[in-house]
Amino acid sequence: MYAWLVKWNQISLVKRILAGLVLGILLALALPGATGIALFGTLFVGALKGVAPILVLFLVAAAVSRHRQGQKTNMKSIIALYAIGTFSAGLTAVLASFAFPVILSLVSASEELSPPQGIVEVLRTLLLNIVDNPVSALMNANYIGILAWAIVLGAALRHAKDGTKEVIENVSDALTRIVGWVISFAPIGILGLVFDSITTNGISSLQTYGMLLAILVGCMLFIALVVNPLIVYVKIRSNPYPLVLRCLRESGITAFFTRSSAANIPVNMRLCEKLGLDKETYSVSVPLGATINMAGAAVTISVLTLAAVHTLNIQVDFGTALLLSVLSAVAAAGASGVAGGSLLLIPMACSLFGIPNEIAIQVVGVGFIIGVVQDSCETALNSSSDVLFTAAADQALKRKEGGSTVLKNG
Repeated sequence: MYAWLVKWNQISLVKRILAGLVLGILLALALPGATGIALFGTLFVGALKGVAPILVLFLVAAAVSRHRQGQKTNMKSIIALYAIGTFSAGLTAVLASFAFPVILSLVSASEELSPPQGIVEVLRTLLLNIVDNPVSALMNANYIGILAWAIVLGAALRHAKDGTKEVIENVSDALTRIVGWVISFAPIGILGLVFDSITTNGISSLQTYGMLLAILVGCMLFIALVVNPLIVYVKIRSNPYPLVLRCLRESGITAFFTRSSAANIPVNMRLCEKLGLDKETYSVSVPLGATINMAGAAVTISVLTLAAVHTLNIQVDFGTALLLSVLSAVAAAGASGVAGGSLLLIPMACSLFGIPNEIAIQVVGVGFIIGVVQDSCETALNSSSDVLFTAAADQALKRKEGGSTVLKNG
């Protein structure tokens, strides 16, 4: 058994995940009543979500505490890439929605939904999350609050003794090792997730909204394979596709199945390490990206909002459409990092066109119907681009300084 496990672990993680995917599909078709299989997926995602908040706290605190005055972290460049990528996603979605307008058959939504009423409320929520109680932030996976407290704690520890800083770093390393153990069970976890998705939702509920889903997924693929590579090319001045495809393969696939940018933070951390990126930078940029780098969410907000606009036959000029791109980018940055987090921001975007809240809520209901595929693709785009833009900024900095621009092959 031990020899078999050693050989299994020597196989590429991506290949093992694909094996789990295929087996999950086969089991769902052959044994749909074996609901216990879905427990593997629940345990896997639960373990990732359980360790991710405390990992982010110690990673960021350790990185900030080690930072010395004048030491470069390249964060300004990465944040700029995040902003450009998210706005470009929103604009792409707006253009695609005008090129291929969709008319919805609106359905009723849950009465329990409580979406934000405007951009002011979104910004207010962001500010309140920043000053949230640190224990509450950890318990509720409030990553904005965790990041804020981690930065404050790290800044305070900059003046601590080296021994204290070493303890914080050792805890961070230990948590990273624990994450590695959890990730080794990814194939089994994804097997359970796929089984649960197919046996619970099936594909029949997606057929009515196939056109809408095609536009959403098409936009996200276009951004992942055309827009983001173009942004990276402008930054690094070399072929971006080896880096783009690797980020999609090693980060996007796991994010697709976990459907949580927050839960995929440990995976991205591991990929950044394999790429040989600066730990001082990626230990901050990756958790930050999981909070504000939401290109997929910008696509979802724009496409579903304009679907409501077309359904109600509302005329939209170019200026308003451009404003929607900006609004969707800002709103996406405030979207929750959990599954379906972007959908409740749709009513806010609909208010730009005077669409009543009761109609907008029905559009949210449509979003939940297609959410099985939409949210998976959205999360894959969001999470993989966190590493992509971090690596692009790292390469650009090395090129500027005259160093090597070749990342580790891992």
